[in-house]
Amino acid sequence: MDSRIADYTALSLVIIGAINWGLIGFFKFDLVAFLFGEMSIASRIVYAIVGIAGIYLTTVFGRIRALGKAYD
Repeated sequence: MDSRIADYTALSLVIIGAINWGLIGFFKFDLVAFLFGEMSIASRIVYAIVGIAGIYLTTVFGRIRALGKAYD
């Protein structure tokens, strides 16, 4: 699989997660819990997928760093 597809998918998921955290922080409204139920299996899966996407995006730092060294 092309890493750009995985990068954009992970970035989209993390942005959705960030929007949800913003809604929680500003309005005390959890969109995931609203859509899937509070700590239901579905909401836990959504939270887990977003968390995995965030962990995956930490690899982007290494690739950016390697790319920067390639241009030096």
